[in-house]
Amino acid sequence: MRIGIDVRYLSHGIVGGVNTYVRQFVPALAELAAQEQHQIFLYADTKCPFELDMDNLPDNVTARFMTYQSAASSVVIDWTMQRKMAQDRVDIAHFPANYGVGPSGARNIITLHDSLTLLPLRELLTGTGSKHSLKGDLMTTYFQLISKTTARRADLLLTVSEHARMDIAQRGGFDPNKIVAVPHAPGPDMRRIEDACVLEDVRKRHQLPPRFVLADGLKNPAVLVRAWRRLPADLKEDRKIVFFSRRPDVLPIIPEAVDQGDALLLQRPPREDLIALYSMADAFVFPSWFEGFGLPVIEAMVCGAPVIASDRYSIPEVCGGAALLADAEDDTTFAQHLTSVLGSLQEAQRLRSLGYARASEFSWHKSAQKILHAYASTLR
Repeated sequence: MRIGIDVRYLSHGIVGGVNTYVRQFVPALAELAAQEQHQIFLYADTKCPFELDMDNLPDNVTARFMTYQSAASSVVIDWTMQRKMAQDRVDIAHFPANYGVGPSGARNIITLHDSLTLLPLRELLTGTGSKHSLKGDLMTTYFQLISKTTARRADLLLTVSEHARMDIAQRGGFDPNKIVAVPHAPGPDMRRIEDACVLEDVRKRHQLPPRFVLADGLKNPAVLVRAWRRLPADLKEDRKIVFFSRRPDVLPIIPEAVDQGDALLLQRPPREDLIALYSMADAFVFPSWFEGFGLPVIEAMVCGAPVIASDRYSIPEVCGGAALLADAEDDTTFAQHLTSVLGSLQEAQRLRSLGYARASEFSWHKSAQKILHAYASTLR
């Protein structure tokens, strides 16, 4: 097979789930493809330095870079990439970031990470709660329309969980058999850090309290703050919530909790520091409203953090019985779960052991095998 993959998420300086997905599955896929003598073509642009080291990829991988000049370049490159894929005579055109326009003659495969791009445009433009601009709304409109259009025309859709597969099928009116679920996995660098010197260095640099609960500051922080306020004083003694965030525009509840002495906020901590945070945390709390997969849950489990999470969308599927669950708005039950974990070493160790076992079921090698098999299925 000649396989073309849109990897612009690796040349845009973007962090988050889609970036992690592309950055992890592409090297794993390249290794498998080399063994089976498939050729891989990666299509990126020049907006930011490319995140993959081409010298560490097999010889069967070729990278094509297209000039990025402005925000409009993203639209132009959509169609430039189609021509380049045609010139490379690809059999498979894979677009891992919710939309893509492949050449005629190639099998077009799109990864939809969740059903958000299938929502009505008005809901996307008015329901985000973020600031709006004409340019931003125009780009949202373009990406939503092209995502819906190309998803309907695709030969196969990939997604990241069984829950997302059925949700996409229902919202988009797709045949579920046209959608294949391929889960995320923890990166090879994710592991529990035991080195006391490394942990102490992270603790000092970020001025961490002796004990803490870790949470993603973008994932429904208010319910955790409300739950924290319900906890007995002895459980909160020498403890805080440590929120990390990849963006500065967190909800007001976090600065409020910081001002009251209940929390700390770390803006875009380096990945190695995040691994240390997972490793030190008394618990990782993930009360997210909506997830196609929910990779931080598995990352926390790999690092030995007991997990407390919401029971919405794909999260129970990903947790697989290795976490305590509550409704995303139920601060009473979150407080009860925190009391159980923080108040009992035995309960914390039980969840830690279950988490290790659950996380071991996921790997990018397994996911790459499923993706490669999905490619081949479209050519039969």
